[in-house]
Amino acid sequence: MSPDEYCQQKAAASGSSFYYSFLFLPPERRRAITALYAFCREVDDVVDDCTDAQVAHVKLAWWRAEIAGLYAGNPRHPVTNALQPFIEKFQITAEHLYEIVAGMEMDLTQTRYLDFTNLERYCYHVAGAVGLLASGIFGYKNPRTLDYAKDLGTAFQLTNIIRDVGEDARKNRIYLPMDELKKFEVPAADILQARYSDGFTELMKFQSARASDYFRKAFDALPSEDRRTQRAGLIMAAIYHATLAEIEREGFQVLTQRTSLTPLRKFWLAWKTWVST
Repeated sequence: MSPDEYCQQKAAASGSSFYYSFLFLPPERRRAITALYAFCREVDDVVDDCTDAQVAHVKLAWWRAEIAGLYAGNPRHPVTNALQPFIEKFQITAEHLYEIVAGMEMDLTQTRYLDFTNLERYCYHVAGAVGLLASGIFGYKNPRTLDYAKDLGTAFQLTNIIRDVGEDARKNRIYLPMDELKKFEVPAADILQARYSDGFTELMKFQSARASDYFRKAFDALPSEDRRTQRAGLIMAAIYHATLAEIEREGFQVLTQRTSLTPLRKFWLAWKTWVST
């Protein structure tokens, strides 16, 4: 199996919304973004699959060394081999790859966030940095596109947090800021034990409004001259925004269910966005 085939398999197996945005890209850019996505999946799987935090730390340290090897011209993993041809052409910087790994390390040491300032920092590492790298792969002329990419990454991560409240709670993780739980009178125990309340619904409306604000900030920042080259990101945005709207329509039943769009609907949103942008 070639490095590209490995990354393609990794991306397709995840069933992620990101996969649908890759389908319409030119082959070279599709190979690059698929390799980047596979890298993100690899380091994320370290946290998800390792029950021993010390083992996970060792594995993430290996990935840090592998990033160094990539930029020294000596990649060993299929993912870094697939990334290597594109690191200069598409501005795939070691700094941003290290930031992504740092975000995964945060998950090993932190299960609560006191306020949104701290949560926003986490969102930057696990999603904003990815957005910055993706924008380079898609192509841009105006530096303001980087503001769009960072805010869009945060919007995606905030949507993920809303969607996965119950799933995360079952892992003893609460990403909703603790000061906001207090503001809406939602005890952490209610989240952990999947107890709904009027306060919880209001809390989730507040979270949803914030995610929508980040989508809006991102769209406002995207320069018109870069809209076509950034269509893949706009496809992701369409799918994520539709998911957020679906969660709202279902009344934020996120403690006991995980809302997702069907593959057909994702593909339709991807096609519609591509042809209309």
